[in-house]
Amino acid sequence: MAFTPLHDRVLVRRIEGEEKTKGGLIIPDAAKEKPAEGEVVSVGSGARKDNGELIAMDVKAGDTVLFGKWSGTEVKIDGEDLLIMKESDILGIL
Repeated sequence: MAFTPLHDRVLVRRIEGEEKTKGGLIIPDAAKEKPAEGEVVSVGSGARKDNGELIAMDVKAGDTVLFGKWSGTEVKIDGEDLLIMKESDILGIL
């Protein structure tokens, strides 16, 4: 992929949720919620302090992360739906 986020931004691919409930019922697409879990595709170099010092990123490409339900901006890159968000929108690494 030829896209690299800038500064403290992260490119994330959503991980789709389960198709069935634990009881075996199939969940239709219209009833599914957007997953709040994803795989980090690419990360920027990090934020900068006021004095110019670089703050390293805590996440790296390949990490599985949990993020807020309405976090990020949806983009389509190479025909794939992805999210761009700030590292601070990520709640944790799974």
